[in-house]
Amino acid sequence: MMIPEAKQAAVIRALSAAFGVQDFDDIRLLTGGLSPSLVFRMIVRGQPYLLRVIVRRQAVYDPTREFACMKLASEAGIAPRIWYANVEDMVLITDFVEAKPFPDDMALRLAPTIRRLHSLPHFPTPQMGNYLDVMDGLVRRFQTARLLPDSITEELFRGYSEVIRVYPRHHTDLVASHNDLKPQNIVFDGERSWLVDWEAAFLNDPYVDLAVAANFFVKDEAQAEDYLRAYFGEPAGDYRRARFTLMRQAMHVFYAAFLMLQVAGSGLPIASDMTAPDFREFHQRLISGEVGLVTAEERLQYARVH
Repeated sequence: MMIPEAKQAAVIRALSAAFGVQDFDDIRLLTGGLSPSLVFRMIVRGQPYLLRVIVRRQAVYDPTREFACMKLASEAGIAPRIWYANVEDMVLITDFVEAKPFPDDMALRLAPTIRRLHSLPHFPTPQMGNYLDVMDGLVRRFQTARLLPDSITEELFRGYSEVIRVYPRHHTDLVASHNDLKPQNIVFDGERSWLVDWEAAFLNDPYVDLAVAANFFVKDEAQAEDYLRAYFGEPAGDYRRARFTLMRQAMHVFYAAFLMLQVAGSGLPIASDMTAPDFREFHQRLISGEVGLVTAEERLQYARVH
């Protein structure tokens, strides 16, 4: 059985409560993400569902917050229907949405979904504190660790310091945010977008979601302008455009720092060779599933891309 033995009783309780059965017709593991949770596509009474089994608690992860955020999103029609959610057992069952290929105008299709997300009632806030302060601390850890020669990182840290100096890090316009809008967490069914995997959801700066999604789906400056117009319902203007641009730059450094530190912790040596694939090309390969972020080598390459 693919379900860990320690979780089998909890899954049986979930199936019984949601569907009145104690077993599924078929099940297969879905892989490719960074989360340690187990995610399955299962068939029950001929219908597909998504089964999520959280196998261990993490210091920065709160399933109570995840399930609460997802419930609000599901009620708003931007997350799949929830059939069962048990925080104590850490088991979740939702509709399984069959994914279609992302269209070329995915950024414009996604912008209204992000706007609807940001209009939801305030999500719970995590205990870690202000997101940008936490991420800045991560960058400083990366800087102190000296995983790369100063000749490589000097310009990076100089530019980052300018961005973080002027960005309104303690702005009050925090909104309900997903915080991990990569393609693996967005399902396009041919007509609309569904947001899944709400582990990282909490109250945050709206430009985080806008920047993360843009790194995958916004191809050039003209599309960026259309993307922001679709989100705001009007031309972005200089201030919004500047804030979006600065957040995108900050996110590049955040991702590079986070992934480099993670790779270093795994024991994989980090060579000073920063040769990397083209940014847009690599993201297209991530979108298509041609490459993933499962191994330390893949994560190191993605850090170099950023």
